[in-house]
Amino acid sequence: MSKHVKVFATGGTIAGIAGSAIASDYRAGQIGIEDYLDRVDGLGLEAELSGRQIANVDSANIGPAVWNELHPAIMGALTDDSCDGVIVTHGTDTLEETAFLLDLTLPASKPVVVVGAMRPADAVGYDGLRNFANAVRVASDTEAAGRGVLVVMGDRVFGARDVRKVRTRGTDAFRGFPRESVALVTPATLDWFGAPWRSDAGAQLGWEDALPQVPILYAYAGMEPGALACITGPETRGIVIAGLGEGNMPDIVRQALVRLRQNGLAVVRASRADEGLVDREPEDDANGFVAARALNPQKARILLQLLIANGITDPGAIQAAFDNR
Repeated sequence: MSKHVKVFATGGTIAGIAGSAIASDYRAGQIGIEDYLDRVDGLGLEAELSGRQIANVDSANIGPAVWNELHPAIMGALTDDSCDGVIVTHGTDTLEETAFLLDLTLPASKPVVVVGAMRPADAVGYDGLRNFANAVRVASDTEAAGRGVLVVMGDRVFGARDVRKVRTRGTDAFRGFPRESVALVTPATLDWFGAPWRSDAGAQLGWEDALPQVPILYAYAGMEPGALACITGPETRGIVIAGLGEGNMPDIVRQALVRLRQNGLAVVRASRADEGLVDREPEDDANGFVAARALNPQKARILLQLLIANGITDPGAIQAAFDNR
């Protein structure tokens, strides 16, 4: 008996059109979900697919308005006994943020897979149909449950906690850190590299429709504390600094962040480097700072927003949440 997989579409390159097989530019989010499933129908996938259009936009435009519709839609699917798994089609630019947000706030009882493409649907070498077929394979597999939200790109399966976009072009644009891919997949095969890691199938954090304001500050040589004033305001509840190296910053900026922390803002030190852990440093206790560990700045922001929204504001409790990713 074939599995029933629900597909929630948000747009992106996977639904994009260039108007030419060799054009370098294109418009994301042009193909509707019903049209897309019609195209998929001829692939002979061993699953019953049903779709719903949540949005049809470039993922640069995805944020709370889309998330607040997407999350309850997925929750409804997960509680539907007739649904065996969920796929979310998404643009690649913010795919890792949406996947991580969902990973933190959804139960792990059934497979949830986020998938995208690096080339529009009418381009030479379109990768979207293969990625989608791979996603169907993963979402239909009972062993995909208990692993949280998964991302399928380029014949590899990543955990949402690890995946990140590392290239602007090419179909091999995603990588995992600190854990690499958790499985290899083709439309016909799926090989897991380990057992499920979510022993507690419930959501890790409660869903909140309104997320607090948490900007990201990018560190650079010659940085002045005035940069903070450009991105913080009365509604700011926390800040993530994309620091130099292991979350470092000029002393004058550190002093300004200490003052913000003393005024009640949560401060997380991440790194602008592509890979690497940001460990706690001796001054963090006195400063009240949190080390992002393996999370990059954009994921650190998502986690911090959810923690604050769930009433977790103590630096020690925030640090424990980052340590557990």
